[in-house]
Amino acid sequence: MSKIDLEKSKNEDALKTLISRMNHRLEKIKLGGGQKKIEKLHSQGKMSARERIDYLTDDDSYFLEIGAFAGFEMYRDHGGCPAGGVVAGIGLVCGRQCVIVANDATVKAGAWFPITGKKNLRAQEIALENRLPIIYLVDSAGVYLPMQDEIFPDKEHFGRIFRNNARLSSLGIPQIAAIMGSCVAGGAYLPIMSDEALIVEGTGSIFLAGPYLVKAAIGEQVDKETLGGASTQSEISGVTDYKMKDDPECLDTIRELVDKLGHFETAGFDRAESKPPKKDIAELYGLFPDNPAKPYQTLEVLKCLVDDSKLTEYKKDYGKTIVCAYARIDGWSVGIVANNREVVRTRQGEMQFGGVIYSDSADKATRFILNCNQKKIPLVFLHDVTGFMVGTRSEHGGIIKDGAKMVNAVSNSTVPKFTVIMGNSYGAGNYAMCGKAYDPRLIVAWPTAKIAVMGGEQAAKVLLQIQVSSLKAKGKEIDPEEEKNLLQDIKERYDHQTEPYYAAARLWVDAIIDPAETRRVISTGIQAASNAPVERFNVGVIQT
Repeated sequence: MSKIDLEKSKNEDALKTLISRMNHRLEKIKLGGGQKKIEKLHSQGKMSARERIDYLTDDDSYFLEIGAFAGFEMYRDHGGCPAGGVVAGIGLVCGRQCVIVANDATVKAGAWFPITGKKNLRAQEIALENRLPIIYLVDSAGVYLPMQDEIFPDKEHFGRIFRNNARLSSLGIPQIAAIMGSCVAGGAYLPIMSDEALIVEGTGSIFLAGPYLVKAAIGEQVDKETLGGASTQSEISGVTDYKMKDDPECLDTIRELVDKLGHFETAGFDRAESKPPKKDIAELYGLFPDNPAKPYQTLEVLKCLVDDSKLTEYKKDYGKTIVCAYARIDGWSVGIVANNREVVRTRQGEMQFGGVIYSDSADKATRFILNCNQKKIPLVFLHDVTGFMVGTRSEHGGIIKDGAKMVNAVSNSTVPKFTVIMGNSYGAGNYAMCGKAYDPRLIVAWPTAKIAVMGGEQAAKVLLQIQVSSLKAKGKEIDPEEEKNLLQDIKERYDHQTEPYYAAARLWVDAIIDPAETRRVISTGIQAASNAPVERFNVGVIQT
């Protein structure tokens, strides 16, 4: 075996190990509160959240789950919150893309943790941006009271969801809610602010205050069914529109309602016949290095992702540390902006480090982004960036100004943007390459992703200097061995925070995916985005 083949084999083994770890964690997350709690739901005649989504969506269709790792390794003192206690994503219902949000009653009876609220808001944001119908499968005990101060009062907390209900309605974006379990207190507004509400007999109930609170507040003793069960809310109050005998009938009726929905005008993105890459997607595993510091051929990685492995490079010989290219992904026309990880030499003979954004690279990317907006071509950003180039030469050359141009273009871009974090995503490089703060329609990470203000090694050394200086100021001296241990401790803590799971737990990314799924995720995202108009592009002020 040649040295190159050996390296590819090593890369493949490392990446497949990461994917296996990811899948193992997902399997556990998908059990929610555990198998016993799922069996308890079944004994009550209820499906689990994931079973409901599987029944509702078209057979053999793709469900793009959003936020599966939400809450991962968080809330340990409260017993954990797998998937944020709610399952959400984009799925096909009667051939129509819909956002689906289903409370997981096996996790604290579907109670809302802080991350639950954030995840629900993200699902609504996707529906708003892409004008997708949204279906709520409600089965929740309401706000998780021990953490109410972190979910109830702020701008991006629980109440924002009902504001979004109103906004979606005003924009004509369909909302259908099914009350399939508890729906109490403030949470009762969500289904009733939707266009239509269904309720399941025997298991569904909706009221502003449950029996215990009613008794405490006004002394009235009443059972749950009389207070807000299916018959009460469908026959007496008229709060709900459809009374369903069980989960399957409820989900079948939702499908019938979606089947009759009208359609928006499409955005006009170009799509041709889809062609698989000539380069086998499996080759990608061997091309991407297990060491994030190693250079590699970015173009060869891209050829595993685009139709027919064909790229039309923009300014190929200029600004070489960024690749800009037109291509197709699953037939969709796209503009790709990717960090080139090869070490390159300029025409002036200067060496440029792969993954670093130089002035010429920023200038090239800015012009390309403007072109894609002019031509109504969706943008795909692929991150493996350590940041912008620093030092005297770069500062004298105006790196801040050129970086600002790129950030400006990304910020004001009106065509849909999709972000894939393949490897490093550090500092201002994250921003310029359309990180979370720059409103990508979808942002996903490979298991190899690293997201932070800077790399672990550099950050640990900076933090060590600060801590050592602080100790010296207090008259304390540390020997070299103590300093080494302190550096290792700082690096381990920092590295943990750069992992994709840390980011996904906090919804800084929508999903962690197998690299082989990249084409399908981007295609699903562009299909969703095609339902919304593209506004006129106005770049604002760019310093020349």
